[in-house]
Amino acid sequence: MNANAAWALFICKACGLIYDEGKGDEDSGLAAGTRFADIPDDWACPLCGVTKADFEPYVAEPIENLRRPSAAGVASRTQRTAGTVIVGAGRAGWQMAQALRAQDAAMPITLVTACNGDVYDKPLLSVAMARGMTADKLAREKGADAALRLNIKLLANTDAIRITPSSRQLRTSRGTLRYQHLVLAHGAQARGLPQIPPALCWRINHLQAYAKFCKALGGLPKNIAVVGAGLIGCELANDLALTGHTVTLLDVATRPLATALLPEQSAQLLVAWRPLALKFIGGVQIARVSSPALDPAAEKHITIVDGQTLTVDHIIVAAGLQTPSQLAFSAGLAWNNGIDVHANTLATSVAGIHALGDCIAINGRVSRYIEPIGRQAKTIAASILGRECLPYVAGRAPLRIKTSSLPFTV
Repeated sequence: MNANAAWALFICKACGLIYDEGKGDEDSGLAAGTRFADIPDDWACPLCGVTKADFEPYVAEPIENLRRPSAAGVASRTQRTAGTVIVGAGRAGWQMAQALRAQDAAMPITLVTACNGDVYDKPLLSVAMARGMTADKLAREKGADAALRLNIKLLANTDAIRITPSSRQLRTSRGTLRYQHLVLAHGAQARGLPQIPPALCWRINHLQAYAKFCKALGGLPKNIAVVGAGLIGCELANDLALTGHTVTLLDVATRPLATALLPEQSAQLLVAWRPLALKFIGGVQIARVSSPALDPAAEKHITIVDGQTLTVDHIIVAAGLQTPSQLAFSAGLAWNNGIDVHANTLATSVAGIHALGDCIAINGRVSRYIEPIGRQAKTIAASILGRECLPYVAGRAPLRIKTSSLPFTV
């Protein structure tokens, strides 16, 4: 390859991450200027864990192409309808909007979100501090700019309250919207623990929570407890320890990442953590948490069931996710550990409503990973637009565990 050739872009077909040859991938040991052809074949996508073979050349489509008039037949059909309403502006919501707009330039699309709608990669929240990434740096694109680029209407800082399927209406905190098609992409919420009052802990599941937590740290070393040694808990504990905080990682399991790693791999991770101010305490249950004041800056006291007490500045709960049910129940959607969708079409039990991402369950199984979302969005877009598309097929994808002291792909 000509060394003076322009830097090329390559996109992960699984999750949409773009590899820029000019920037490289520092965390994978790829320096800026590393050509894609020179990357080892066993290199893994930093977000979803798939291999180099799952990337393809990428050329950003000009904005004017997304806004060009559709074919006359399509335009006349879509302009008479209420269009598509998407609930949620995480990766699932934005990829859904992108998939629809890529195939139809005229369909009215409205995206409703309780946050500001900024586009960012959620998996980076658990590794951002060691990389020196503020909330502003994590946002790849402002929500308003993404809406302009895709020619959609963004209702930011707006809560979706109730669905009325009989009249195809979505009630929001800013009024009622009509829809021809409704796509639920509102994700899942960080699960709380009854013995830890919400006012005394952090649950870092979105960009705004991350920004508030960083502000509370104030740039000073803190004593932090992370409750839950699963994927997110271990990544957060690793990230915080690397940035100079003293971290205690607690879990009911006797080893970290017990459901994802083999016992010998967990042992290797503990060895890798030895140089850090990171202590893992396994096989414990929290009895209660108290504080002299309901103040994020006040110290917290964690009492373990056996009577042991820990005093910390902050507590992060990383006890998994749960799907909010309010919207689904308001519409009478079938529920099975999440919004129950058809395995191949991702249609819900109610006509005109699809769902994707963290909020869905297929035969009772959730899939809260990045890899399937792009494929799910393409399947739903084809269904909404009456186009042919391969049915969605759920599968086991590689999982990238970003504990940078010792990362794993499982």
